[in-house]
Formats: sequence, C-alpha cells, structure tokens
Amino acid sequence: MSNKVKIVVAIVDDHQLFRNGLKFIIENEKDMEVCFEASNGKEFLEFLKNFKPDVVLMDINMPGMDGVETTRRSLEISPDLDVLVLSMYSDIEYYNTMIDLGVKGFILKDIDNDELIEAIRKVHAGGNFFSQELLLRLIKNKPDGEGIDLTKREKEVLELICQGYSNQQISEELFISQRTVERHRSSLLFKTDSKNSISLVVYAIKNNLVKI
Repeated sequence: MSNKVKIVVAIVDDHQLFRNGLKFIIENEKDMEVCFEASNGKEFLEFLKNFKPDVVLMDINMPGMDGVETTRRSLEISPDLDVLVLSMYSDIEYYNTMIDLGVKGFILKDIDNDELIEAIRKVHAGGNFFSQELLLRLIKNKPDGEGIDLTKREKEVLELICQGYSNQQISEELFISQRTVERHRSSLLFKTDSKNSISLVVYAIKNNLVKI
C-alpha cells in the first residue's frame, strides 16, 4: 500500500453539479482528494479556521460573499494558501484585484480534465497557472509599462516563471541554488514593480519580455 501524501483540494462554488464534476475528475487521480466543498464563502471561511487544504478552487461569482472577498479573508487567515480561481470570461473586471490579492492562477470553468489536473499540480508545487485564453485577456486589459533591462540569468528565470515553474524546478533546470532563484525573482519583482509572480507574468508578456 502506498504511503504517498495526497494533494488535498477544497472546492468553493455555488453550483452543486459543477462541484460534483470537479470532484469526480480530481478524485480519479491517485495522488489527489477533495477534502471539502463549500457553496459560498462563509462556509469555506468556517472550514478554514480548523483545516487548511493544499489547493483551493475558488469561484468568483457566488451569492452572499463572492470569491474576491472570500479570497481576501482566506489569505488573512492563511497567507500561504494556494488559491486557483475558477473563472468565466465575464469575470475579467475582477482579475487584477485577484492578482493583487496573491492568487496562484486562473482557469476557465470549461477547462478540460488534463489542464485542470496540470493546474492543481503546478500550483501545489509552488508555481503558477493560467488558462491561455484568460492570460491573453489579462494582457489586453493591462496598460503598457516602460522597458526594463534584465540580465541574461534574469531572463532565463523569468521565462521559467512564465511557464509556471516553482523555485525548486527553476533551481534544477538552471543548476543554481533555490536561494539564487529567489534573489533573481525578487529582483524581477522590483524591476517590474510587480506585487507577485502572477502580476510579473502578465507584465512580462505584455511588454514582450517573453513570448507565449
């Protein structure tokens, strides 16, 4: 019998059938399980007081407390919580707010099964994840910034960050220490005036620092 630790996922969405579908897909993976389902933000916040999942799939539009406010309060309770946003195309007005709060990724609600599992794994490993369609919409709605000068190594690190790599994965790919990776990441955040890795990705692609 395997003793491998599973990735523990919570789902916060007000549609029961949609939650059922997500749970079915996730629990078909041997290394994942759904620990909790909430139909609104208040239910999830009560749960979070006593238990912390590895990854949270967070809907934006919910009755009562929406996903934006739920995310804000969740990260106050547990600042290192990995939040993966469940999005519709119409949710674009909330994207920049969610990025500033520190979510780890965005996926469309009509995402295919493989991409959903990839997103959960990347976020759990310390990386970020965007559905490509959503990333393009974010880029179109974010103002251009001024050009910046990056070192060769910073460009290499940035390219991998934009691919959703974690610090450990970047360290292994470039044969440098994780401390060095973190130093480069901090420098990139400073140079681009980005609050977190997701806003850094949007800035990088918007300003042609990397290609998608």
